[in-house]
Amino acid sequence: MREIPAELQARLDGGATTLARCWHVLRRDSEVMGFTDHDEAIEFDGVVCEPGSGFGPSAVEQSSGLSADSHDVSGALSSERITADDIARGLYGGAEVTLWLVDWQEPEVRVLLSRGLIGEIRRGEASFEAEITGLADRLGRPFGRAYLPGCSARLGDTECGIDLARPEYRGMGAVIAVRGAQLFGASGLDAFSGNWFAGGRLVWQSGANAGLEGHVKAHGRGGQEAVVELWLSPPMEIAPGDVFEIFAGCNKTAVMCSAKFDNILNFRGFPHMPGDDALASYPGDGGTHDGGSLFRG
Repeated sequence: MREIPAELQARLDGGATTLARCWHVLRRDSEVMGFTDHDEAIEFDGVVCEPGSGFGPSAVEQSSGLSADSHDVSGALSSERITADDIARGLYGGAEVTLWLVDWQEPEVRVLLSRGLIGEIRRGEASFEAEITGLADRLGRPFGRAYLPGCSARLGDTECGIDLARPEYRGMGAVIAVRGAQLFGASGLDAFSGNWFAGGRLVWQSGANAGLEGHVKAHGRGGQEAVVELWLSPPMEIAPGDVFEIFAGCNKTAVMCSAKFDNILNFRGFPHMPGDDALASYPGDGGTHDGGSLFRG
């Protein structure tokens, strides 16, 4: 049960109240922003909650137990601090949001209504709508290992053990020519063979996308330059001269783990596991049926 301060309860019980809702948003870049549906700024905990920001809530669904609560906030991109570019760059995705009921005359008289994370964001040219899910939503996410032929580790993490800082696993390049929203030619990658970075990560070091990360779909050669294709277009347009850092990719198979990284001892998959085709198969001429391993690597 939520405890409401006696002073705030007295205001709630009165015929007229001086209450407003305030949001504190901790973005992914660690910047804390404040917003309120009041018509003047409200400051507490060192955060100024900006009025007229376009933040307006839907009904807040809250329940006891472990069910996931949620509500939406929506409004216009009227605040100078909320920009379409920042939303596109993903700075609000997964941001932590706290919702307060505050006496705007005495901000120290307040109560925490909810705490959650920003989930899906829908935006138009001049407006946005963001879903805020309760912390209990995390309990519905899958955890633990999956028994699959492919590796469950992420290349470079503690389970994998590969040091991506080693020069053979990372490169620095610069965009020479833009050939599409997610396709470009680059310099600086001459030392790497084709598809070395396919399935890897790319982190933009300069340009409009500086600090953002993308995933590499393909890497090859095109004449005198390397050609890199991303799975998704970055939020901002790629431009010649943009510098990026790129890391080797892994397709999660035991064959690549052994041949490309010499790391089979840390392989976190189950390559000997038969697939669905093995369950429906039957003995036939020409096959090997000696009970041995199905893995050929």
